[in-house]
Amino acid sequence: MAEMKAVQFAKDNGTRFVGELLELLRIPSISTDPARVEDVRRAADFCAEELTRIGMEKVRLIETSTATRKGHPLVYAEWLHAAPAADGKPKPTVLMYGHYDVQPAEPLDEWKSPPFEPEIRDGNVYARGAVDDKGQMWMHVKALESLFSAGPLPVNVRVILEGEEEVGGEGIAAFVREHGDELKADVALVSDTEMFAPELPTLCVGLRGMIYTEIEARGARTDLHSGMYGGAAPNPFVALAQVIAKLKDEDGKILIPGFYDKVQAPTADEFKAWAALPFDEEHYRETEVGSTELTGEPGLSVMERTWARPTLDVHGMPGGFIGAGAKTVIPAKALAKVSLRLVPDMTPAESFAQYKAYVESICPKGIQLEVRLIHSGDPIVVSTDNTFVKAATEAMHSVFGKETVFVRGGGSIPIVGDFVRELKIPTVMMGFGLPDDNLHAPNEKFHLANFHRGIESIVLWLAALGA
Repeated sequence: MAEMKAVQFAKDNGTRFVGELLELLRIPSISTDPARVEDVRRAADFCAEELTRIGMEKVRLIETSTATRKGHPLVYAEWLHAAPAADGKPKPTVLMYGHYDVQPAEPLDEWKSPPFEPEIRDGNVYARGAVDDKGQMWMHVKALESLFSAGPLPVNVRVILEGEEEVGGEGIAAFVREHGDELKADVALVSDTEMFAPELPTLCVGLRGMIYTEIEARGARTDLHSGMYGGAAPNPFVALAQVIAKLKDEDGKILIPGFYDKVQAPTADEFKAWAALPFDEEHYRETEVGSTELTGEPGLSVMERTWARPTLDVHGMPGGFIGAGAKTVIPAKALAKVSLRLVPDMTPAESFAQYKAYVESICPKGIQLEVRLIHSGDPIVVSTDNTFVKAATEAMHSVFGKETVFVRGGGSIPIVGDFVRELKIPTVMMGFGLPDDNLHAPNEKFHLANFHRGIESIVLWLAALGA
């Protein structure tokens, strides 16, 4: 059978596949860093050249831009020649998505090996972007190459790769909205999620949405000497601390009026499935979180708190004096970066409006606040009752030898909502990362056994859809 020839090809060429991935990982395609614009484009070119080499057609870079800046390019490719089924029906079209941009690597001194000099240790490849998402994206490309080695592809395929996922994905969102006809498909495949545990094949069927915001506090016209003006002049950092302290209570409940009004509880079947997962809360606290205690709303499981409840987190408060030594300054302005995760049926627009109104209502005296929305994404829950998900569970079972489990993810992948809303297609979220892969953190890694098994799973999934 063609798919078994393709799987054998993947096994025979596994060392080469890893070598190519290492080349891609050496490119510091940090989308948020203006100094890395050419590196981001170099990563796009690398992907486009490989898609052309393996046999994809109409490969091109698609330029993107926003109202305020030029964006990083999309990479598009297609192959639409799958032979019709015996009854004359066309084969399905699969839209394969990934992103080639990565997060900044700081703090650099916490990496055991340089983030853009990939190193293989203990069966893992360590580098920024190893699992998020270059390694998982490369599985898609190598699965296609493996299938091409055995003959024509079993289904029609479009590929769309972006270089702005880590900065909000505005470019691809606009392209999907304005040129959806060019991405017409029956299903999308996203591999930017993780397995629940090692050796346990997992499909993610839900994601939290997000609004990422900035709160800017302004006090005096200029920085002031704290000895001369302290006690009379408003301090923007103190004001932000006072505002942030009123956003959540000590149990983690968000205090924004009306914020929970549309929160949907998980179904009874979901609760039952989650309870059956191999999960040790103490092991999770110690090995994944690394804190003395877990926090959050009391009476709820870790899964419910991280998968099915909205959250609010502060990511940074840049401003003022942060150099060595002392400088007694009351800064004229300060900034806080705050995000909120959303769950069905919350919407980014309504949630941001509630949040903004509440923040403005608790503004301290002498302070002017500006609340800005940086980017957002919709929450999503995917039905498991379709042929695409069933084919994925069977493919992963064939490779791992275990039943596939369904989980939600606490993170956000805005493009999944765009595919549902604009293209009207479901997304199969078939990821092969692990909970300890250090996404967005120092020493990010990807377990190479999962890289290879991911390629084989995708080969079998595409073959099953073609059959």
